[in-house]
Amino acid sequence: MIELKGKTILLGVTGGIAAYKAVDIASRLVKLGAKVNVIMTKNATLLVQPLTFRYISRNPVSVDMFAEPEDWQPEHIALADKADILVVAPATANIIGKLAHGIADDMLSTTAMAVRCPVLIALAMNCHMYDNPILQNNINILKSHGFEFIEPDYGLLACGYEGKGRLAEPEKIVERIKQILNPPLDLKGKTVLVTAGPTREALDPVRFISNKSSGKMGYAIAEAAAKRGAEVILISGPTSLNPPENVNFIKVESAMQMRDEVMSHASQAQIIVMAAAVSDYRPKETSQQKLKRGQTSLTINFEENPDILAELGKNKNVNQIIVGFSMETENLIENSRKKLEKKKADLIVANDVSKEGAGFGTDTNIVTFIDSSGKTEELPLMSKYDVANAILDRATAKLSK
Repeated sequence: MIELKGKTILLGVTGGIAAYKAVDIASRLVKLGAKVNVIMTKNATLLVQPLTFRYISRNPVSVDMFAEPEDWQPEHIALADKADILVVAPATANIIGKLAHGIADDMLSTTAMAVRCPVLIALAMNCHMYDNPILQNNINILKSHGFEFIEPDYGLLACGYEGKGRLAEPEKIVERIKQILNPPLDLKGKTVLVTAGPTREALDPVRFISNKSSGKMGYAIAEAAAKRGAEVILISGPTSLNPPENVNFIKVESAMQMRDEVMSHASQAQIIVMAAAVSDYRPKETSQQKLKRGQTSLTINFEENPDILAELGKNKNVNQIIVGFSMETENLIENSRKKLEKKKADLIVANDVSKEGAGFGTDTNIVTFIDSSGKTEELPLMSKYDVANAILDRATAKLSK
């Protein structure tokens, strides 16, 4: 099997008792065709000899930050530049704290600061350490920066306690690595239409009303769909984000413009994800000149913008899945369920914007899925890219029924 042929994997091993399992991880990765470079902390070398990893990986093992490099380039930079993924297994509370706060004081933490590839963290520690709120906060910090995690398993721990803290089994870790490096092309041949960002409704030539949407959720969905093989149409309001690679990017300003572009392209798409925060109202009249200061009061009359999601639901094709978003500050499930039914969507992604780590501008989200069958599924705090894939997983499953 050569599922990982051509891939370079950095395997970071820290000083947890589960370090011996990392030998099995390295062996499995080599058998799958990957080039494995192992970086060990000094404490890890007290548990497993570097020579073991050298024979398994067939590559030198990096430990000493100031060892003489083989060429002119510092070793941590050379390793970071060629990596397709950095996997830290086992990951102790210590390395999590370092990574979360930018501490780079050994070969592993310094290399982690330099990588530009996905980072996968496989947690392993005492159950009480795992439950410590400081550690959990550090995990959330890393999740907000796009780090991916494999949660520890429950069981008997080396310290004698029984609880959540065992390193996940090597085959599970390797399977996740394969998923990250070789994402499923289950959307190949399909078209996915995604809306993202805010809309702007002009008051005059220099002013507008809008909302706090950053576009991060919609852009993550577009990126994930493209990586899964889809033809992606991304219709975006104004954001500071760069469009993902390999998408058909259409830029709009107002809700009316977004509506026109969505309806123009909707018939091409098998999956439509309405992640944009579209303004519900627009000024009834837009001043052609800048509104001047000096009036004792200013009255602006508004009119309702078209309901794009409802229009899509009314006119959707039989073989088309429509996903809507519901952002609430109260009665999340009740209000989102009403929206699902009223708009005739197949799936609603509901989130409470008052929760820390959810909503506008963050790199993470906390969502609940509500589908047309009545099923409700609550997800934990996740990176927006992970949420994007979770949305596409469920939409794809519905499409295949």
